[in-house]
Amino acid sequence: MLTAFARAFRTPDLRKKLLFTLAIIVVYRVGTHIPIPGVNYKAVQQCVSEAGANQGLFGLVNMFSGGALLQITVFALGIMPYITASIILQLLTVVIPRLEALKKEGQAGTAKITQYTRYLTVALAILQGTGLVATARSGALFNGCSVASSIVPDQAIFTTITMVVCMTAGTCVVMWLGELITDRGIGNGMSILMFISIAATFPSALWAIKKQGTLAGGWIEFGTVILIGLVMVGLVVFVEQAQRRIPVQYAKRMIGRRSYGGTSTYIPLKVNQAGVIPVIFASSLLYIPALVAQFAGGKSGWKTWITQNLTKGDHPIYITLYFLLIVFFAFFYVAISFNPEEVADNMKKYGGFIPGIRAGRPTAEYLSYVLNRITWPGSLYLGLIALVPTMALVGFGASQNFPFGGTSILIIVGVGLETVKQIESQLQQRNYEGFLR
Repeated sequence: MLTAFARAFRTPDLRKKLLFTLAIIVVYRVGTHIPIPGVNYKAVQQCVSEAGANQGLFGLVNMFSGGALLQITVFALGIMPYITASIILQLLTVVIPRLEALKKEGQAGTAKITQYTRYLTVALAILQGTGLVATARSGALFNGCSVASSIVPDQAIFTTITMVVCMTAGTCVVMWLGELITDRGIGNGMSILMFISIAATFPSALWAIKKQGTLAGGWIEFGTVILIGLVMVGLVVFVEQAQRRIPVQYAKRMIGRRSYGGTSTYIPLKVNQAGVIPVIFASSLLYIPALVAQFAGGKSGWKTWITQNLTKGDHPIYITLYFLLIVFFAFFYVAISFNPEEVADNMKKYGGFIPGIRAGRPTAEYLSYVLNRITWPGSLYLGLIALVPTMALVGFGASQNFPFGGTSILIIVGVGLETVKQIESQLQQRNYEGFLR
């Protein structure tokens, strides 16, 4: 990987793309430290220092924003509204025929869906920004902080609207920065910004574990966490690269005097076909009852049960539900993202077949059978990786959004692998010697 980056910096056009990407990253990180108008910055800093690792319900979103959410900055919402909008549009593509038709139109249809995603991102940013401002005004953003109620001193309507507009504009700027990286930089811009947001929280989280440690001044715990992180990275890389290759052969066709086809290829079915989406879905779904209970008044029985069982990451009921939801969403997302019938029809249209399997419906049934078989280990792997933060919470006193936890490691390794592959492919295009020398 380091060799690929060194060769890329020696190539002029790739060097420009890498430097442009780094410049956008610097702009993004600067924006995560600029507070919005109407916020008492000193009170926010005091509450952040008092909260420490216990960031409550907003810890996961705060990790995706690079720590900007709890700081209530211009980029407080980060890239999450765009990610949520993309997931919603992808799910609606299966339900709404119009979106499905746009998806099949190629580049023009994809551009239209991207436009819809931007509109939905703005709507979600307004909704989430309003919720964040309301939470900060009520003092519920930092439970237990002595100055939580004075984070937003001026609670006038104009001040609230200004804060929501600033955060919505910040989300639009983040979306624009991500698209700039995609067009003129290296890699997928949204994924790169998410990668940077998560990586930015690593040093403080690791140093907090060192300060809380008791063995050899905390260095034993610090070294153990680093070792566990390296083992997890190796495991995630191994599983993310694993795939089942379904061989496909294309029959020869005579068109005029020329022969076409007769080639052999394969369909790569990844063990983790769903990626990190099931973990995000399961985390978001488990946050809903806890969020409702936090804003509900009184001391009813259901609120007490949720507070005791669904707000603590190390509770057995929380762990069981989290694991089962990840497995369920892994199968659900694979079912809507990979259509065996469509793949079988395309193969039959172009004269392709799987050796030993008849074209058409038998091919679709075979692909569905293989996909279900490899989704089981993939979903169990996702569930086990996602439970590592809970084990760290018990063993080292770390926060629920542990730096080497499931969501963060899956995203960082996935984005890193894809970025390195893009750099290597562009290097091969520039250094390809051809058949004639």
